[in-house]
Amino acid sequence: MKADYTIRCIEPRDNEAVEKIIRSCLIELGGDHEGTAWADPMLGRFSEVYSAEGFRYWVAEDVGGKVVGGCGIGPLDSEGLCELQKMYLLPEARGTGLAQKLMKLALEFASEHYTRCYIETLENMTAAQRFYRRCGFVRIYDPPVRTEHYACGVRYIKEL
Repeated sequence: MKADYTIRCIEPRDNEAVEKIIRSCLIELGGDHEGTAWADPMLGRFSEVYSAEGFRYWVAEDVGGKVVGGCGIGPLDSEGLCELQKMYLLPEARGTGLAQKLMKLALEFASEHYTRCYIETLENMTAAQRFYRRCGFVRIYDPPVRTEHYACGVRYIKEL
């Protein structure tokens, strides 16, 4: 089912909604534990985190102004490497083409600042993994860097 959404950069008023979306998705997928975004101390402060150079986070709103998802790009320790971060959508926004629009924005931003984009995910997030492969990401088995998301054992990378 197609729906109309507005995508924009995160603002302070979005922090609580984005944290709730991420937490609800992690509960749904069994990722509500240490080693995932669940334990990220900055989870409710994205408007601050993603205001720094090389960072960006987008939120998607439905026609009523409800935030239904988002995704971000942030640098990693390795030169030229960024990470697609915290890409989550509420169930009502899945299958609408919104994920593709968010990914397009994220990769356009990433390609202006980085040479490669990295993703970590959980083994049971198979729909997300299919989506990443459709977007040109390739599965890798040795992470290029170590992150605090040690429970996310599935990794992908894309040359930009």
